[in-house]
Amino acid sequence: MEKKTKLSVVIPVYNEMKTVDVLLNRVYKHKIDGIEKELIIVESNSRDGSRRAVELFAKGKKDVKLILQDRALGKGTAVRAGLEEATGDIILIQDADLEYEVSDYERLVGPIVEGKADFVLGSRHLNYNGGRSWMIRRFAGKERIMAHVVNVGGLFFHGLFNLVYGVRLTDPTTMYKVFRRELLDEVHLEGSFFELDWEIVGKFIRMGHVPLEVPVKYKSRGYAEGKKVQAMRDITRWLWTIFKYRLLPKSQL
Repeated sequence: MEKKTKLSVVIPVYNEMKTVDVLLNRVYKHKIDGIEKELIIVESNSRDGSRRAVELFAKGKKDVKLILQDRALGKGTAVRAGLEEATGDIILIQDADLEYEVSDYERLVGPIVEGKADFVLGSRHLNYNGGRSWMIRRFAGKERIMAHVVNVGGLFFHGLFNLVYGVRLTDPTTMYKVFRRELLDEVHLEGSFFELDWEIVGKFIRMGHVPLEVPVKYKSRGYAEGKKVQAMRDITRWLWTIFKYRLLPKSQL
């Protein structure tokens, strides 16, 4: 019998009690022809009951690995912990909220399975009909103005990244980063917070793995709903990361 391709889904969890149970069940139950899955959940000692929820979910499931961190050290740290435990042929990063649709897994994994790419990004800016949209974040109520600020900020940083790395990506910061596991053997990841998004894409590009972008569904949530990016902390980290990994020799990536 032909060996199935194995997909490792890395899921960092921190204070996501409102969505984590729904998300985990959607991922676990979603079937992809010819693919077997393992879930790697990294829980960072949430304050809202998320830890208990993931413990109950993982209980008795042999294809679910649960990593319980003593404290929250940033999303990047959690993702890196999950990547270290991944045993699949392909790795997919999945947040514990409901901004993205699990139904897009086939279009994310397909190009890798078919040998058309070794690195895929699920772009929130690309539409299924071939169009593009720059206003992907639409927060409710008093956060509407903040949504515009974040959208414009995204345009700036994406444009800067493309200029520095010589590429034309629409969404390097998408959560949906999917790649062959052996790509991790070529780099050493360091990011602790959201700068890991830039680091993964930047380092893979430097090593010759320019990602294929495919459209995915996206429904943004605002800060009142749990969005965790912090401008004062993250923006300087993003700038440093973008330039640092472009200028470092490949031997130091």
